[in-house]
Amino acid sequence: MKQMKTILRLTILASILIVAASCNRTDDLADAYGNFEVDETVVSALMPGEIMQFDIEEGTIYKAGQLVGYIDTVQLHLLKPELQANRMATASKTESISTQIEVLKKQLANLDREHKRIINLVEAGAATSQQLDDIEGQIDVVKSQIRSAKSQYSGILAQLKAIDAKMKQLDEKIKKSRIVNPIDGIVLTKLAEAYEFTAPGKPLYKIANIDQLDLRAYVSGDQLSSINLGDTFTVKIDGPEGEMIDYPGKVIWVSSEGEFTPKTIQTKKERIDMVYAVKIRVENDGRIKIGMPGELWLNWTE
Repeated sequence: MKQMKTILRLTILASILIVAASCNRTDDLADAYGNFEVDETVVSALMPGEIMQFDIEEGTIYKAGQLVGYIDTVQLHLLKPELQANRMATASKTESISTQIEVLKKQLANLDREHKRIINLVEAGAATSQQLDDIEGQIDVVKSQIRSAKSQYSGILAQLKAIDAKMKQLDEKIKKSRIVNPIDGIVLTKLAEAYEFTAPGKPLYKIANIDQLDLRAYVSGDQLSSINLGDTFTVKIDGPEGEMIDYPGKVIWVSSEGEFTPKTIQTKKERIDMVYAVKIRVENDGRIKIGMPGELWLNWTE
């Protein structure tokens, strides 16, 4: 009888504990799960040639505008003196033609004065019409010579402009042979080595700014109505001691089309066929890594 009472007491105690536990139970499942990602920038070569220096190491942080290497520019620098010499030779022709034009203009001015004098003589009967025709013919010849000289001068100016354009192109090629880091960030992947031959468009390395990371998660259709661009929600990651670390995250993108649930992604509802991708941007304090899993909780962050 005593044993029956003991069993009854234990049964009642177990029932109380179960009821208490059920009353205190909370839903400890996140609303969505995903992985952190970042926009990668692929830095490519702009000029062909041998990579003479390439100071890039994976996992190293570089600043925007930092020089990290350069491509061989010997041939480009050898072309520069040749272009400079051609420009000097061409420019010297302009001085010669300018002098020639000035001489012809003075000659024309003298002929004009002589032309006026002969007209007066013809009117006075002291000169013949033949003399007038001769002077007018000489004037036409000089005017033709001036037009020809000016045409040559314009052609030489055009040559100078073409040479200047080539000089600018050469300088631009030399500038593009410098490998300059475009953004602040950490190098994710190194794709080339020094002394390799590269070509325009060939990737050299990948870099990303990890100060902000995006959690790409998938939510169900009934959850989608509560998510808007600019909303702030809680994002959680696993801590070193098994605890969860909370971050405020802002919604920066919501997919406009549904897709089938990815096999590697879980959702709060296990039997959802169609989900919508969302991106939640989080300020990184250094603990979040690319590819790390994260949780999305659709409660407002204070």
